[in-house]
Amino acid sequence: MKSPLLSVDDAHARVVAAFSPLPSETVSIADAAGRVLAVAPKARLTQPPAALSAMDGYAVRVEDVPAAPATLTLVGEAAAGGSYDRALKPGETVRIFTGGPLPMGADSIVIQEDTEATADRIAILEAPILGRHVRRAGLDFSVGDTPLAAGRTLTTRDLGLAAAMNHPWLSVHRKPRVAILSTGDELVMPGEPVGRNQIVSSSGIAVAALVRCWGGEPTLFDIARDDAALTRDRIEAGAQHDLLITLGGASVGDHDLVQDALKAQGFTMDFWKIAMRPGKPLMFAARDRARVLGLPGNPVSTMVCSLLFLKPALERMTGQAGNLPATVPARLAIDVKANDQRQDYVRALATRQPDGSLTVEPHKVQDSSMLSVLAWCNALLVRPPHDAARKAGEPVDIIDLGAHTGF
Repeated sequence: MKSPLLSVDDAHARVVAAFSPLPSETVSIADAAGRVLAVAPKARLTQPPAALSAMDGYAVRVEDVPAAPATLTLVGEAAAGGSYDRALKPGETVRIFTGGPLPMGADSIVIQEDTEATADRIAILEAPILGRHVRRAGLDFSVGDTPLAAGRTLTTRDLGLAAAMNHPWLSVHRKPRVAILSTGDELVMPGEPVGRNQIVSSSGIAVAALVRCWGGEPTLFDIARDDAALTRDRIEAGAQHDLLITLGGASVGDHDLVQDALKAQGFTMDFWKIAMRPGKPLMFAARDRARVLGLPGNPVSTMVCSLLFLKPALERMTGQAGNLPATVPARLAIDVKANDQRQDYVRALATRQPDGSLTVEPHKVQDSSMLSVLAWCNALLVRPPHDAARKAGEPVDIIDLGAHTGF
């Protein structure tokens, strides 16, 4: 009896368990977008450092205007970058501008639209409310706060916050260095002459782009022809990286040389077949600190397996959890047949309905060589093993491809 194929969940768990966070490096905040924090930066100052006005108007003491209208004496002004350095006395007010510090004793701001000014006399036309239009000291953050956690992928919003916290440099995880090796006599690079029995190699280009989008540094090797010695040499060069991705050549045919080359160089095969479609011939091997993820040769299989296994591996190397892609609920737009023993990732189009819910329609053709279908779709309908036939309108789970940068 054949042993059961490894499940997607088990294969994913084995892959992510094999990786650890890479060491940190310090980079300029100007170069930190998209990097993953290794150390949470602590605020070096309090923001705002003192109570500031949130509006243009007049700083007052609430007790001086129990009811409107009332008239106060103008004694000075406080612009952003300036200040009125004396305490307000009863019946006094200070002209203040957005970002200006509140004078001592002031506890509210009356916006200029609610006043009338005559020389040094200011008529307050609306009674102030305690604390209104005042940005208290530390409203945003205080010294020692850590609003940005380690493991966070830095957005432009995060960089603005880190800069406001007075950090010109940030500690981030080193980018994973990923070698990508396509194998096979049948492959040529885009733009090269295409022979009678050859095809254009697209998977390496796509995987390199994904690695870059997902925070790694890809190195795309030349295609390795079906030569055992050449394949071994390329694998040894790729093993010097944090991860080697092989594309194709991982099955057991006479011309599938990758497994033999790996075993000859001391790699231990963890697994090389899993219960999923597309992507059954997925391979994972290790030797000391070297890791090899063998992706299937069919381009759609390559891309789907990259999302499920390569992305989590890269995330683990940059200090993140490395979870499988999250699913969201949807309803079928059409009937679907029962699924077999493999977990199926069906290329599909999800549509947002007026009530906010999603409907999903699988493409009629699911051949794993058809990149046009993958480009057409915006979701993967996830069918568990042995999932029963389902009718239109039934609930299902989908992976929203739009939620994954670069895919």
